[in-house]
Amino acid sequence: MSTTTEYVHGYSAPEARRLGDQADTLAGLLHAGTSYPPGSRVLEVGCGVGAQTAHLVASSPGARIVAVDVSADSLAQARARVTAPVAWHRADLFDLPFPDGAFDHLFVCFVLEHLRDPHAALVALRRVLRPGGTITVVEGDHGSAFFHPDSAAARAAIDCLVRLQAAAGGNALVGRQVEPLLTGAGYEAVTVHPCHVYADRTRPELVEGFTRNTFTAMVDLVRAEAIAAGMTTATEWVRGIADLDRTAEDGGTFHYTFTKGVAVNL
Repeated sequence: MSTTTEYVHGYSAPEARRLGDQADTLAGLLHAGTSYPPGSRVLEVGCGVGAQTAHLVASSPGARIVAVDVSADSLAQARARVTAPVAWHRADLFDLPFPDGAFDHLFVCFVLEHLRDPHAALVALRRVLRPGGTITVVEGDHGSAFFHPDSAAARAAIDCLVRLQAAAGGNALVGRQVEPLLTGAGYEAVTVHPCHVYADRTRPELVEGFTRNTFTAMVDLVRAEAIAAGMTTATEWVRGIADLDRTAEDGGTFHYTFTKGVAVNL
């Protein structure tokens, strides 16, 4: 069985825009406290279109950033997005073309959710991380989403995405497992912090950048697959997305929690 899964969100232009919106909107939240000293060797695993890479470079301008991804198309977009010097490599995280202990730090953001065996991935990554080096893992958990006005149709649409990702071998709820996954893979000094997003009309940048352009857009990208799989109907889907959109209007609120874990390879 393959250790990786099909990327459930797809590789469309709207998905690339969504990834950029997500990274830019949440940079202050997800990258807070993450900066690497000049000269340090940093590997970003699963860099995708470079949306997070841009913020890694901005927060650690003197670090030597290396970024890998399995998709050649995504890497081409990443090269175009990030003009700062980054060493780009097409590679599978289970077969990285680097010697043992090649890096001082690893950054793994929104990757474990797409793997059949995240435990095995974290174990494999220890090979390229020097003793005493750190790993930072950031993951979401779609089960943490709640909102006002509440809507059974909206929750059903979100559940379709969770089920589709599970059917592909991934786990859209992996954020709640970050600590046990890191500990179980043999890392030490594990610390985990919840990164909570709250959006309402008083925070228009989060309403637009997260509620609309990140979360609702992500759910709606699987519309065709959910309907084809018999998980929902076109009518039910339209209602669910409309109700998610309603949470971004005046009087609506939206909550979501990411998990950020940092650990040491001893």
